[in-house]
Amino acid sequence: MRKTVLITGASKVGLALARTFLANDYKVIGTSRSGIIHDIKHPDFQSLSLDLSDLDSIRGFERHFQGNEVILDMLINNAGIGPDLDLEFPGEDSFQLTFAVNVTGTTFFTEQMSRQVAVGGKIINISSKMGSIAACELTDSVAYRMSKAALNMYTKILANRESEKRWVAAVHPGWVRTTLSKSNINGRLSPEESAERIFEFVVSDFKTGIFWNVETQTESKW
Repeated sequence: MRKTVLITGASKVGLALARTFLANDYKVIGTSRSGIIHDIKHPDFQSLSLDLSDLDSIRGFERHFQGNEVILDMLINNAGIGPDLDLEFPGEDSFQLTFAVNVTGTTFFTEQMSRQVAVGGKIINISSKMGSIAACELTDSVAYRMSKAALNMYTKILANRESEKRWVAAVHPGWVRTTLSKSNINGRLSPEESAERIFEFVVSDFKTGIFWNVETQTESKW
């Protein structure tokens, strides 16, 4: 039976990831805030609306699955924001929004949707090595770094809880060339290269609870 993956934030960086799974014969459910993803036209792709900064949007999302018996083989929490990337000091509004999406929204969305993931399935949080406390040497991007550190902790807690049922991991997607910040324009990986490496890791028999760096192909420090 063909497998189904749900990818949040499939309208930007997650777009390449959605295309990679489709190319490997998966059914893909992708989310964006508008619910409209024009760049994928594929019979096995479904686009749904989700705003992780809005708990009502998260609560309403599960209604899409009620009555149609959709079981997910994988949940990939890719959606995230970084409005203070490259900035030295945090701003109140951007700090709160960053945590609303990257931590609060992602956590409660996962808590809600994990029951839709099959036993033996996988839950993947796209994090960042910028959230590593052990590796932190810089002072910029305060909210983004803190939010990813919190996401890493949630990943470990979830891996402990799900150890007998599902595989859980956090993934650093590499320094990807995107418009997320000015510095990312010079990233070492294209979105397609990052997506292919994420896919290779996700479908492997990885150790649950791991923090994986796709750029170096090694386990990262938390």
